[in-house]
Amino acid sequence: MSLEQMLRALEQTDRAPTERWDPPYCGEIPLVIKANGDWFYQGSLIKRQKLVKLFASVLSRENDDYFLITPAEKVKIQVEDAPFVITQWHWQEGAKPAVMILTSNIGEQVPLAKSHPLLLHHQVPYVDMGKGLLAKVHRNVLYQWAEFAEAEFQFGVTQYLISSAGEKFVIGSDNMSC
Repeated sequence: MSLEQMLRALEQTDRAPTERWDPPYCGEIPLVIKANGDWFYQGSLIKRQKLVKLFASVLSRENDDYFLITPAEKVKIQVEDAPFVITQWHWQEGAKPAVMILTSNIGEQVPLAKSHPLLLHHQVPYVDMGKGLLAKVHRNVLYQWAEFAEAEFQFGVTQYLISSAGEKFVIGSDNMSC
């Protein structure tokens, strides 16, 4: 499948209902999402944000594999770490309790809440963006959170927590074996 064919097959801007489609598997295409959130096709950086958003709208994860799924076909792609990166955040005005709104490298916004929790994998924080897709928290964002994180000592480990939407989320700990 060529890039042009895939673009013609996609015309929505939000996340597509890929879980309802069962197209035939058509192999792997040379599309790679780098650990820093950059998307490459045939070794070239995809510079058009609109194109990246279009591909992201049909991105799906099955176990440890990632696919672009349209009603007509399913193609495998490579993801080095997580497909998205949390690059910005802000407090939602007027929310009680306070709610942190997170923004990914493709402009998708989610609240840091039970529905989109923060997860730690080997001391690296990720956010569940839904549909099994994760966003790695950018180091700059993590440093900003560290400025107001609260330390809690339990079971011989100091954990650093932030609060959002009435929930507490661990952003790191002194126990490096987590």
